[in-house]
Amino acid sequence: MTPSAHAAETSRLSALDAVLDAQHGATLSGDLFAVVDLLDQQPALRRALTDPGKPVSVRQQLATSLLQGKVGEGTLSVLTAAVEHRWASGRDFVAALERQAVRAVFASVAGGSGLDEVEDELFRFGRLVASDQGLRNAIADRAVSVGRREELVRGLLVDRAAPATTTLATRAVRARERSFTRTLEGYLELAAQVRQRAVATVRVARPLEADQQARLQAVLTRQAGRPVAMHVVVDPAVLGGIRVELGDEVIEGTVAARLEEARRRLH
Repeated sequence: MTPSAHAAETSRLSALDAVLDAQHGATLSGDLFAVVDLLDQQPALRRALTDPGKPVSVRQQLATSLLQGKVGEGTLSVLTAAVEHRWASGRDFVAALERQAVRAVFASVAGGSGLDEVEDELFRFGRLVASDQGLRNAIADRAVSVGRREELVRGLLVDRAAPATTTLATRAVRARERSFTRTLEGYLELAAQVRQRAVATVRVARPLEADQQARLQAVLTRQAGRPVAMHVVVDPAVLGGIRVELGDEVIEGTVAARLEEARRRLH
């Protein structure tokens, strides 16, 4: 994506964020997910709602005539705001709506420790799936219906995680971001954006003490220039030291990395 195209997409998404933030209601995320599913199944409708050759008013009228009374007014407001914009493709349009549905889930648990709990549970479940090849393959198996794979994930989490966690992990089975685990990572990045935080994944050989974690978080916050959501992965393969992934930056200080560097120099 060119810089100008990226800037245009960012502007579109910011405009939709503002519309979503003005909406309320427990059914908002469910309605938006339902609209996304409808548009995924109806390519002709997708094209009609994003056709730059049609006036915005015509596209908005189409959306309203199809969905008024079937979804909440908040959902309809987000959809009609989305069709105002020019999208590179119908799939980009649908992906933007899904993003808003995910943001609506996070908004429903914002306040107190609710969002922290959901972020932590999503991160840990993502790590569980990534480390279990059998489970990872079962979730990704396109020969099995989406519904059955969603039931698999729901069964693993129901009564063990917050309802919002179960909702999002089940939704990630559709893997809009190429894979289940990458989609979950995208959700976590979005949660951090909602709270204007950066995301850091920290890999260590053994769990950090509370004071060590607090000091590291303070250092990363200074480095990022804003608060940091820090996810700690205990990985014996690092041997010792620490590896930090902060956005696109990787800070490598593990024994394993130093040994690999020494091996390369010897060869």
